[in-house]
Amino acid sequence: MCTRVVWPDADGAVIVGRNMDYHRDLGTNLWKLPRGSRRDDGVDGALAWQSRYGSIVATAFDMITVDGVNEAGLAGHVLWLAESSYGELDPSRPALSQAVWLQYFLDNFATVAEAVGWITSNRVQVVQLTDPVTGEVPTIHLALDDASGDSAIIEYIDGDVEVHHGAEFRVMTNSPKYDEQLALLSQIDGFGGENPLPGTTLAPDRFARAAHYVRRLPQPRTQLEAIASMFSVIRNAAQPFRLPDEGRPDASQTIWQVVADLTRLRYVFESTTRPNIVWVDLADVDFAEGSPPLVLDLGSGLAIEGGLAGNVSTKFEERGELHFLSLTDLRRLAAGHGAVASSRPS
Repeated sequence: MCTRVVWPDADGAVIVGRNMDYHRDLGTNLWKLPRGSRRDDGVDGALAWQSRYGSIVATAFDMITVDGVNEAGLAGHVLWLAESSYGELDPSRPALSQAVWLQYFLDNFATVAEAVGWITSNRVQVVQLTDPVTGEVPTIHLALDDASGDSAIIEYIDGDVEVHHGAEFRVMTNSPKYDEQLALLSQIDGFGGENPLPGTTLAPDRFARAAHYVRRLPQPRTQLEAIASMFSVIRNAAQPFRLPDEGRPDASQTIWQVVADLTRLRYVFESTTRPNIVWVDLADVDFAEGSPPLVLDLGSGLAIEGGLAGNVSTKFEERGELHFLSLTDLRRLAAGHGAVASSRPS
């Protein structure tokens, strides 16, 4: 479920791509979130902030940020990791709910190094949230990358945070945890081993193919070539529509893909279920403090005929604030006090 790849030397630009693999539609929309937005941790409100940077983000159910880039060129990507274990909540440490985990970094930091410094100095925790519709409890890890080509993989294993920080960490998929992925990659021809390049949809195989192909990309002559090249790599690691694999009910098809140019700040989105490509040029977006949050409704807007396509930087619309799922929401549901607040239309 999911693949992320960084190409840090695409003729002077940093290009990142990711597949979102999931077993059902996530109701994903794109949001413009301005500077000055006020948010809290979604846990107990002890950590609150006002965003320093505006961002374009992709959401799941308009309740959690799962991908995005801010106006400084810092991007982030939430992927599944079954081994994730976040530990018991320690009230003495800052905490972030899974819904705002990525958004906190996009709101507050310009570089991966700044974000990693904050993580390590504050020993921040992540708090799981239950999907209010299905009852699923996500286990996720996070990748960050920036316009310098820097990268970090952040995982919580047995309650402790493990950070792999450095430009060499270009690829991320899913299980097993990251250090074990690197050990498996070292067995592949071209990475220190003798095994041939694998071809299944398993996470280690997608990891190997993405790592192999991204370092073999020819230098692009234009931004168009750079974006097309990255799409070719993540499509090679994508998962086709199919019936569930026997014994692997969690195996998931690719439902959408993103390629972002972190240097020139273009965010390109492609749905595999409604296959039109749209993009946002952040230079054309008003992120000023006091400007409203805006949404691009992909569910109704994307279509093969007559729908959104191309540059959609000016197509976002006002629909109120983006409401992030919180522990308070889940407690209200458990007490029978109504539905979770949402920005989605009824």
